[in-house]
Parts: sequence; structure tokens; C-alpha cells
Amino acid sequence: MAQRNCLSSVNSTFPNAGNETIVDNKTTTTMGALILSLVFLLGFPGNLFIIWSILARARKHSVTTLLILNLAIADGSLMALTPFFIVYLVMKKWVFGKVMCKILFYLCLANMYASIQLIMLMSVYRLVAVLWPQRISVITGRRTVMRVLAVVWVLVMVASIPALIFREARCKGPISVCDSFHDKDSDVVLQYTLELVLGFLIPYGVIVVSYICILRRIRRTKFNRRIRSEKLILAIVLTFCLFWLPYHVINMVQVTWALYPHGPVKDKLGDIWYKSRAVTSSIAFISSCANPVLYFFAGKSYIRREGLAFMARLFEGAGIDSGTRKSRQNSQNSRDKDKDAGSVMLKDKEPDSVTNSSSNAKPVKNGK
Repeated sequence: MAQRNCLSSVNSTFPNAGNETIVDNKTTTTMGALILSLVFLLGFPGNLFIIWSILARARKHSVTTLLILNLAIADGSLMALTPFFIVYLVMKKWVFGKVMCKILFYLCLANMYASIQLIMLMSVYRLVAVLWPQRISVITGRRTVMRVLAVVWVLVMVASIPALIFREARCKGPISVCDSFHDKDSDVVLQYTLELVLGFLIPYGVIVVSYICILRRIRRTKFNRRIRSEKLILAIVLTFCLFWLPYHVINMVQVTWALYPHGPVKDKLGDIWYKSRAVTSSIAFISSCANPVLYFFAGKSYIRREGLAFMARLFEGAGIDSGTRKSRQNSQNSRDKDKDAGSVMLKDKEPDSVTNSSSNAKPVKNGK
């Protein structure tokens, strides 16, 4: 029925109906469908296991654990959407209607923003914990953390509104496609520049600066505590960058295409982003299934001892606030030991003073 409607309105609804769509290329759609299928099989149960491990098995919910929980929720939600896009790529047409076209792509964009913002918060939290450990207690309160997370999710939902505005299900040729449609080139520039700035440049700028400062402090002070958890979060950062970079590169290509004057170069740029959009978008989904794999390898030493609770123990060990409390406790213990040692020295000196005073008193007694 949808295909018949598209056939009857080819010329009226979409004037340049002969143009290629993002699902016309058989090679890219097949690759995209295969990637998304593997991503769903690994990522959906993997992120559900992370959520269950934290909620049911973790004894303490540190700041790092809460951030990882929210990251797993964002990634798991994204994984739950993949079957719709697999069907889209396999059938090479959109069959879920106009409303679902907007909602699904809005949720995709929101979860992309949420993932990178949460990873940025992890990096900033590590920075504060390493550079200003005496102030970490100010931001480790549960109420403060929950408020910050609520603000992040609200900002993410607001930043994703362009997906509701520009994403539409329309007839393009004989089929229905769910794509970003723009009346003006300025709309293309606005949408994809916003994604590039908010979803990549700003958060990764903060992340890179944070880790440069952290590594400089570690090198300067030979601070070797919690290096394992630092490596885990650094692996999460690099993995996200690796799989989302192609998507943002294609965004830049499309923005350049929109700004470029008509000619062979513009046609070539348009050909590149049309043929690459399906594959790069599918590759971006891999980042959401990669984190459970990273956690598994990071926590495999716990498996034999902890069983299904191994991931909960891993997250508890990665919590920097527990390590900070231990360091403060150790420093307090060392100060107590110094006090005890000082009191012992005083006690040792007291008999000598008594002996000296008695020895000094004896001649007086004898003098009497």
C-alpha cells in the first residue's frame, strides 16, 4: 500500500525522484545489516547484563558505577532500536510509518549524545579525583550525582530535537525512505554541524584536556594507584572515538557538500556521503556493544572467584571514591601512628626525667 502511494506521487511529492537514496546501494546496505545484526546479538544482552550486575549485585554504587550504569542504559536503549534499522536496510524501504521515523532517529541521536556526555563526565571526574582529591567529597554525594545526571539527560533530549524536525518518511522514487530532508542547504549545515560540535568536538576536547592533565600528574608524582581503572575508562574513550569518527567525517562531507557551489565537486561529495551513510551509521552502533566486551576482558580475573558477580566487583574496584577514602584513611592512620610514636617517645622520656629529678633530689636529702 505504501509503495502504491509512492508510485502515484513520484512527481508531485519529490520532484527529483530519480536521485539515488541511501538504501539503494546493495553492498553498503548488506554490510550495514550484517554489522547491525552482530551488534544486536552482542550488545543488547551485554548491556542488560551490565545493568543487572550494577543494580542486583553491586554492594556499593560509587560515582563511576552510576556513570557506567547510565552509559549501559543509553547503549542498551540504542541496541533495542537496531532491529528496526536492520529491517530498513534489508527491505531497502521504510515500512514503519512517519511517526516512527521521527521517534526512532530521535532516540538514536539522544543516546549518541548521552553516551559521549557520560564518557566526558567520567573523564572530568577522574581529573578532579587525581588533581584535587581533597575536594572529591564535595561532588560524590548521591544527591549531587543524581542531579548532574538528570541535567545531562534533559540537555541530551533537547539537543536531539533537530532529528524530530528534519527527519521524515517520504516517497523517493517508487519507495518510502526515512531520511533527513531539508528545504535549504542551511538546514543541512545546522543539523550536522550541531551533531559534530555537541557530539564530538566539545566533549572530546574536554576529554583530551582531562587525560593530558591526568597523565602529567601521574608522571610527575609517580601516582600508580588505580591505573587499572584509568586504563579501562581510557579504553572506553578511545573505542567510542574509533567507531563514531567515520560517522562524523561523513557529517563534515555532507556539510561541505551543502556549502559547495554546484559543479562536479559537489556531485562527487554528494555521491560519497550518500553511499557511505548506511555503513558509517552501522559502524557507530558498534561502540554501544564494545563496552560490555571491554568490561569482560577487564574483569576476567574476577570470574573464577566471583562468578556472575564478577562485573559488579570490577565496577566496585574501578570506583575512585572508594580508593580516595582508602587513601584518606591510610593518611589518617599514618598520622595516628605518628601521634602514637610521639606519645611513646614522651612516655619513654618520662622515666628519665623522673630518674633525673630523683637523682638531683638525693644530694639534697643527703645534705640534710
